[in-house]
Amino acid sequence: MKLKTILATSAIALAATASASAGTLDDVKAKGFIQCGVSQGLPGFSNPDDAGKWTGLDVDFCRAMASAIFGDPEKVNYTPLSAKTRFTALSSGEVDVLPRNTTWTMSRDATLGIDFVGVNFYDGQGFLVRKDLGVSSALELSGAAICTNTGTTTELNVTDYFRTNNLDFTLVAFEKADEVVAAYDAGRCDVYTTDVSGIAAQRTKMTDPAAHVVLPEVISKEPLGPAVREDDGQWEDIARWTLNAMINAEELGITSANVDEMKNSENPSVQRLLGTTGELGAGIGLGNDFAYHIVKHVGNYGESYERHVGESTPLQLPRGVNALWNQGGFLYAPPMR
Repeated sequence: MKLKTILATSAIALAATASASAGTLDDVKAKGFIQCGVSQGLPGFSNPDDAGKWTGLDVDFCRAMASAIFGDPEKVNYTPLSAKTRFTALSSGEVDVLPRNTTWTMSRDATLGIDFVGVNFYDGQGFLVRKDLGVSSALELSGAAICTNTGTTTELNVTDYFRTNNLDFTLVAFEKADEVVAAYDAGRCDVYTTDVSGIAAQRTKMTDPAAHVVLPEVISKEPLGPAVREDDGQWEDIARWTLNAMINAEELGITSANVDEMKNSENPSVQRLLGTTGELGAGIGLGNDFAYHIVKHVGNYGESYERHVGESTPLQLPRGVNALWNQGGFLYAPPMR
C-alpha cells in the first residue's frame, strides 16, 4: 500500500511538472500559428490593406517569429488592439506576442507581468500643427487644444511638457488612433501629438497632408519594442533572439537575396547565425537554422525598415538613430555565439 501511494504521488508530481513545462511554444505549435497583437492601423508599422493583409515593421517581427518556428512567415493571425487594451490582451493570453508600437518603460516592465525583449524602433514624441496656425515651436502653443491617445505615454509626456513650461492646454483624448487623427483633421484641436514615426504615418491619412508641419521639438524617449508574458522564459528567448537575429544579419551583410550563398561563408559568426555550425537554435527549442528561415522569408532588420518606413516609402523616415551601431545609430544586438 505504501509503495502504491509513493508511485501514485510520483505520477501526480510528474504530471504537474509536465503541465507546468508546457509553455507558449508548445501551444503555438499545437494551434499552428502565432497570435500577434498589432495596432488598429498604423501605416509602416502594422496596417491592413484593402484585402485585409497586414504589413509593416511590427508585422514583420511576427512573420519572423513564425519563420523561426515553422519555417513559414504566413503562420500568423493578427489581433488589432487599442493602446488601452493591448496589455490586458497579452497578459490574458489573447495574443502570444505584442509587437504593437509600445514604449518600453520601467512601470510597464515591472508591474504588468510582461517583459520587453528589445527595441525594434527608437522614437520620440513630437507635435503636428496646421501651417496656418503660424507657430514654429511647441513653446508657442499655450492655450492650445491637443489631440492624443488615451492610456499612452504620449498623454503623460505632453502633460509633463506643458506643465513644466508653464503652458496652458486642453487635452482631447480618444481611445482609437483613427479617432484622434479624424478629430485633429476636422479642426477639433490645434495640435496632434504622438511619436514622430506615428505622425509621419498618420499624416498620410489626412485630407491635405501638405497643410501641416511638424514642430522641431522632440520631447521624450520612446524605445518601441515587442513584449511577451514574463512567465515563459523560453518564449521570451525566442522573441528576443528573433529580433537579435535580424539585427545581427544586417551587420553581417546577410540578406534575403544572398542568404543561401552565405551558408557557404567561412565567417564563424555567419556560420553560427545561419546554423551551419553550432547548436544555438536547440538552446531555445528551435531548429539550428531558425535564423536562416527568418532572413530567407522576411529579411534582415534593414530590409524590413526600408520596405515599410524607409526613405522610398510614403513615411520617408531616414535611418537616423535606428541605424546600426557601427553606422552612427543605436541598433546593437548581443552576439550569437
